[in-house]
Amino acid sequence: MDLGLTLLVQLAVSMPFVLPREPTLPPATWGSYAVTTLSVLPLVWRRRRPVAVLAVIMLVGAFYRLAMDGPGQPLPYAGLIAFYTVALVCTARVRMAVGVLSVLTVSAATGLETGAARELSFTLFCAGAAYALGRLQYTRQAYTAAVEDRAAQLERANRIEAEQAVARERARIAREMHDILSHAVSIMIVQAEAGPVAVRRAPERAEAAFEAISETGREAMVQLRAMLGLLREDGPAPREPQPGVAALPRLLDRVRRGGQQIVYEETGAVRALAPAVDTAVYRIVQEALTNVVKHAAAGRVSVRLHHTARDVTVTVADDGRGRPRAGLGSDGGGDGVGGHGLTGIRERAAAHGGTVTTGPGPDGRGFCLSAVLVTSRQEVGS
Repeated sequence: MDLGLTLLVQLAVSMPFVLPREPTLPPATWGSYAVTTLSVLPLVWRRRRPVAVLAVIMLVGAFYRLAMDGPGQPLPYAGLIAFYTVALVCTARVRMAVGVLSVLTVSAATGLETGAARELSFTLFCAGAAYALGRLQYTRQAYTAAVEDRAAQLERANRIEAEQAVARERARIAREMHDILSHAVSIMIVQAEAGPVAVRRAPERAEAAFEAISETGREAMVQLRAMLGLLREDGPAPREPQPGVAALPRLLDRVRRGGQQIVYEETGAVRALAPAVDTAVYRIVQEALTNVVKHAAAGRVSVRLHHTARDVTVTVADDGRGRPRAGLGSDGGGDGVGGHGLTGIRERAAAHGGTVTTGPGPDGRGFCLSAVLVTSRQEVGS
């Protein structure tokens, strides 16, 4: 750009040398043309050394006026561009010093040459216009840089938000698939293990066990198909609703077929829950019962939902062997201190502004899990 601008200025200052001249004017010589070219050439370095370039141009211009008898120029093109560059790239202190020195130099040169106020006013006006254009361009460039930086920051923020959304969705799908598979496989294993014994002792129970295995497998496939449909790109995902509180009796019936006695009650201000909370309650009960089936060796399980105006409390207590041992479920199939089940339950509760507590049952036996999920949006927001 600077090289092209230098060539353009050189073309402009060459016109008085190539156009026909009045016979009364002194002839245009190659020496005067060379000095004129020398005053234009420094513009190539105007951005790297703006003050030095302006000083060289002014010195060469003064030498041309005092020592050469060549054609004059309508405007000091090179000097104006150099002054514009100083206003564009230099600091305020440098600009002020250069401006004061330039005014003094131009005033002295005009006074020595013609002393005409008209020429001095015109020269200072052109220099002031060049300075104003330089500052205007600086403001425009700063504004453009600020807008581009803001756009880049917004793009980074959007990318980070999208990555976080993907991570949250992956975690949600992982929780759903863990709960579905863990529960279904646990129930099927328990029923399959009880099947051979039931065939020998109570054939009617064996038939019920096989029916439970079949029903559990079918329901797991339906729910998995719905979850995996969210990941497919070749068509819309199925729109079957996620199971909720209304599906709990069917869930409890499947678990009862494994031999556990399950008591279920729903107390308080019973009302319909929001879909997200409704599904979270179902999954929490499902995972808690999965842990009971796999690890507790319990004979009796109590499932209780208590509604208040602000939240719903899910309590699952059993009379089994107590708190799961550390490491149970580390293979992804159950729960324990290091497993995924309790972690998933806590994540579900936290997603709805709630908490989870665990410990011994009411009489000191077994294991009790209590999860509180906030149902009032106003309370969650506060």
